Amino acid sequence: MESGARLAAVCDILKVSPRTIQRWRHQIYEGDQRKKAAEKRVPANKLTQSERGKILQICNQAEFANMPPNEIVPALADQGSYVASESSFYRILRQEKQLVRRGRAKAPVHKRPDSIEATGANQLWSWDITYLPSAIRGLFFYLYMIMDVYSRKIVGWEVYSSESAENAALLIRKTCLREKTTGSPLILHSDNGSPMKGATMLATLQKLGVVPSFSRPSVSNDNAYSEALFKTLKYHPGYPDSAFDDMDKARQWVLEFVHWYNEIHHHSAIKFVTPGQRHRGEDIAILKRRDELYCKAKDRHPERWSSICRDWDPVRIVSLNPNNELKRLSRAA
Repeated sequence: MESGARLAAVCDILKVSPRTIQRWRHQIYEGDQRKKAAEKRVPANKLTQSERGKILQICNQAEFANMPPNEIVPALADQGSYVASESSFYRILRQEKQLVRRGRAKAPVHKRPDSIEATGANQLWSWDITYLPSAIRGLFFYLYMIMDVYSRKIVGWEVYSSESAENAALLIRKTCLREKTTGSPLILHSDNGSPMKGATMLATLQKLGVVPSFSRPSVSNDNAYSEALFKTLKYHPGYPDSAFDDMDKARQWVLEFVHWYNEIHHHSAIKFVTPGQRHRGEDIAILKRRDELYCKAKDRHPERWSSICRDWDPVRIVSLNPNNELKRLSRAA
């Protein structure tokens, strides 16, 4: 640098930052003060091999075999012995691959829900609850919404002032009556909230012949259809910027949204027909007319088509929580 080299070029060669060079200039000692990361520095307080061996020996004794370190260390203290801290016990057990559940109870296993397929309407429903803001700070309205997974149609909804299994049971009864699902196999999927698993709700499902299905705890992907529906709802251009004045205003807005979603909105996952059309079985004729139209357009100007006509075949099977094999088949299709 004294000969005219720029600081940035020097730092690039030395693999240090300009700020490091500036700091070195203000220090009383000279030379390269970088920490030698490649050199293994031994901490002054590191446990010796004999101490590590003693910790492992203690943890594997019959007296302590079923106890975690946060119980072993206090027990040793009561015996007048201190070997190391709980964190040291945990660290050494982890390094020796012995940090497992030390009791007889097995670790909880949250198995991925079984894949469920729907080949028609009113075979598989998904439902959830979301918040709607009110004019009073800290007070919310609760939107209960049930979707048919096959058709994506909103088959049932209601806005209540609270979350409860009783409200959920009332909604499911009304929805089953409206859709005439009595006597037909129906699965209702939800997350693990208290309204979903309340005794009143489960008893109602059993009485209606509806089979409940639940997500894994804290895994929103297991109920992806309802989560996506709520995102569509809250990012809709007509969603109010301010809070709802009262419950009637909230219900009126949701009513208009449900009509738009079911009868006007062309859903991309079902070949751009409306959920209402698919729910009523009208999508097959609509998609057939589209296919015929595209084929005629290709016949008129084949030079404008680089491949076959657009695929307008209706989606025959919809899966909830598909396994890897179903995902592979779906991608291949």
